[in-house]
Amino acid sequence: MEREVKVYTDLQRGTISKHIYGHFSEHLGRCIYEGLWVGEESSIPNTDGIRTDVLEALKELNIPVLRWPGGCFADEYHWKDGIGPRESRKRMVNTHWGGVIENNHFGTHEFLRLCELLGAEPYICGNVGSGTVQEMQEWVEYMTFDGESPMANWRAENGKKEPWRLTYFGVGNENWGCGGHMRAEYYADLYRRYQTYVRNYGNNKLYKIAGGANVDDYHWTEVLMREASQLMDGLSLHYYTVPGDNWNEKGAALDKHESQWFKTLKKAFRMDDLLTRHSAIMDQYDPEKRVGLIVDEWGTWFDVEPGTNPGFLYQQNTIRDALVAGVHFHIFHEHNDRVHMANIAQMVNVLQAMVLTEGERMLRTPTYHVFHMYKVHQDATRLEVKTDAGLYRYDEQELPAITATASKDSNGAIHISICHLDPNHAASLALKLEGIEKPLSAANVSGELLTANELNAHNTFEQPNKVEPVAYGPTSVSGQELKLDVPPSSVLRLTIRP
Repeated sequence: MEREVKVYTDLQRGTISKHIYGHFSEHLGRCIYEGLWVGEESSIPNTDGIRTDVLEALKELNIPVLRWPGGCFADEYHWKDGIGPRESRKRMVNTHWGGVIENNHFGTHEFLRLCELLGAEPYICGNVGSGTVQEMQEWVEYMTFDGESPMANWRAENGKKEPWRLTYFGVGNENWGCGGHMRAEYYADLYRRYQTYVRNYGNNKLYKIAGGANVDDYHWTEVLMREASQLMDGLSLHYYTVPGDNWNEKGAALDKHESQWFKTLKKAFRMDDLLTRHSAIMDQYDPEKRVGLIVDEWGTWFDVEPGTNPGFLYQQNTIRDALVAGVHFHIFHEHNDRVHMANIAQMVNVLQAMVLTEGERMLRTPTYHVFHMYKVHQDATRLEVKTDAGLYRYDEQELPAITATASKDSNGAIHISICHLDPNHAASLALKLEGIEKPLSAANVSGELLTANELNAHNTFEQPNKVEPVAYGPTSVSGQELKLDVPPSSVLRLTIRP
C-alpha cells in the first residue's frame, strides 16, 4: 500500500517559534567543565576559555536560547560565588550531581560570553529553593541595570561596564522536587513574592517564567494559573522519555532490542497528551494564550554508561534518540499556539546531548544532526499536514509509522520533515502539495536523510561519522506530487524552493 502525506501550502497555522529549538546547560557532570569550559590556560584550543571545537559545532545549529545554570543545581547556586577573579571564587560541593567540587570558574560573565559567541539568548534560572529575594533581585540588577548602583558598579569592576540584554528569567526550578519539595499553593505564593523583585531596568524587558509541573501534575498547573498567571509570561513543564518501568532501571542507551525501541518511541508520543491537557487548563485562565508553555527540560534519559560516575548522567546517543527528537519537534510544532520555548537536556555530555567530548576529541551525535536538519523551521510559518501512512505494530501495540511536519520560511521555501519509526520496513510515500500555483520541479527540490541499519547505531570517537545525514532526493516529481522511498528508522528533510 502506498502511503500518503499531504501538505496544505495555503493553510497557515501560525509561527513556529525559534525558541522551540532551545538548549539547556547545567553544572552537571561534564556538561560545563570539560564539555564547554576548559579555561584560557588549557592545551585544548579555546575562545575565552570555551573550547573552540564545541563552540563551532554548536554555532552551526543556530541555537536561539540557552538555559543555565540548572536544573536542580540552580536552587543551590549562589551567583555571587561565580564572579570576580577566578582564583578567589568560593568552592562548593555539587551535592545534586556526583558530590564533586564546583570551583565556580564558570559563572555569570562566562555564561553570558558563551551566549554572545553562540548568538543565543540567555535564559537564567534563579534560586528560590535556597536563595533569598534580595539575592535574586541583585542578580537581575547586576546583569541589566544601566546606571549608578552597587550591583552595576560591581559589574563594571569585574570588566563589564555596559549591562547585558536579558529577556528570559526563571523564578526557581522543579520546586515540587529538588527545588524545595513544595506544595503548589506554597510555591504559587513564593513565585508571586519573588517575581515582584525581578525588575525591568531601563529598556530591558524580562519574560518571567514560573516553575511548572512535573509530567502530569495537572493540579500544579491549575494552582499556578489560578493564583499567579497574571504575574507570569511563561510556565514550565518537564517530561523525560524514559523507556524503563522505573527510575532505577531506565534501560541502556545502546539497547538494540526492538522492544525498547518501541517503548521509547511510544513514551515520546506522550508529550502530545501532556501538552494538550496542560494547555486546556491554561486556556481556562488565559484564553488569549498570552502565557507561554515552556518545556525547558525534555529528552531521553537512560542508565549511565557503564564505568562512568552515576551522578554525571553521561549516556550515548543513537538513531533512536534522533527519532525521539524528531517526534518531539513535530509535536511542539502542532502546539505552536501555546508552546513558546523548549530546551533539550542537555547540550554537552549529559543525557540527550548534541556533542560528546573525551579529552581533546569531540563528536556530533545523531540528535545533533536532527537539530541541524530541522533548523529551517525556526520562526517559519507552520503549514497544515495530513498523514495517511499506516501503523507501526509491535507486540499487539501500535504507533503511527510516519509523522510529518511542514513550514514555509520568509523566502517562500517549503520545508517538510518526516520521521519513519518502523525499523523493519521501507515505505513508498506519496508527498502531495496542495494549493501550489505551479507544477513542482525536481531542480527545486533538495533534501537530507539520516538513517542507520542497527537500532543502536551511534557515533564513537573512533567512528565519529558513522551516523550522519546524506543528500536525498525524491524518486520522481510530477505536478503537485513527489514520490519518496523512505528507509526504515529514518529522519528526512525536504526543501522545495519557489
